[in-house]
Amino acid sequence: MEKRKVMDTKTLAKAGFLTGLSIVLTRFFYFFIPLAGLPNTLRISFGELPIMMTGMLFGPIVGGISGVAADIIGVLINSQGAFHPGFTLSSMLWGVVPGLFGNLYRNNYSYNKAYSFKNVFIAVLISFLLISVGLNTLWLSTMMGKGYIVLLPGRIIGAVANIPIQSIVMTTLLKHLRSFAKL
Repeated sequence: MEKRKVMDTKTLAKAGFLTGLSIVLTRFFYFFIPLAGLPNTLRISFGELPIMMTGMLFGPIVGGISGVAADIIGVLINSQGAFHPGFTLSSMLWGVVPGLFGNLYRNNYSYNKAYSFKNVFIAVLISFLLISVGLNTLWLSTMMGKGYIVLLPGRIIGAVANIPIQSIVMTTLLKHLRSFAKL
């Protein structure tokens, strides 16, 4: 079996498409859910989904590069506040963490089993707990000067809502985009 290159032209083009999709979903297609009567408390977006898919399909290196590119280009196009390098790190991890799971799954399973709901759910769950609940709450805490524990309940509620939805959407897309994933 021939070992594939990490980033050839096809991979670069497909990762670029998913990166652009992430920018559009993150910067232009989102909504806020008020919690505890406070406006703009919980931001719901599907911008992480294309970056997680990039990692799952093409590995952690390509996923990480796509995450960094999506964050930096997104900030240049439509800044939604002050730039914080922590969010760039988080964006990179949205590609790296699922990419590690994707490598593990691809090496041990066929395509359909590798991207089964259970496997995708595990990758999305770990990513959300580590990045959205853990790191992004820390970055928001430092930026807003509020306690980490104060922000944590709203972030957990957001993750509980997002994890199953994003897992279902990603599993469905991966099943229907099998030819897109072939290199």
